[in-house]
Amino acid sequence: MANINRVVLVGNLTRDPELRHTPSGTAVCKLRIAVNTRQKDAQGNWGDKPNYFDVTVWGNQGESCAQYLSKGRPVGVDGRLDWREWDAQDGTKRQAVEIIADTVQFLGSRGEGGGEGGERQFVPAAATAGNEDFSGSPDDDIPF
Repeated sequence: MANINRVVLVGNLTRDPELRHTPSGTAVCKLRIAVNTRQKDAQGNWGDKPNYFDVTVWGNQGESCAQYLSKGRPVGVDGRLDWREWDAQDGTKRQAVEIIADTVQFLGSRGEGGGEGGERQFVPAAATAGNEDFSGSPDDDIPF
């Protein structure tokens, strides 16, 4: 039996992307997105409960995210879960689960913050400089 590790989320960025580079020069972009879940409270009323997720985007896709995304922008993320464990400076064991993005979809328009829907732009993780094919993209305000 095959194992499956797949995550698909649509939410809004809670802060501007943070772009860094590894010592070898590979770009790595950190995103944090909020995704609401509808649930009933103790009185039986429906409400939104926010969930927050850390997302890591590698390579050219990470650079595109850092350049074109900002706080409040709606995005779709397709990726996998990654669990990490490390020793903190105070000696305690720490752990975190994050999402490693395979695909980031820009939703809305560049000037739009927390809106829903709108134009879409897929940025595949496998895209490398010189061989991207974004022809036919409906989002003309993102120049690739």
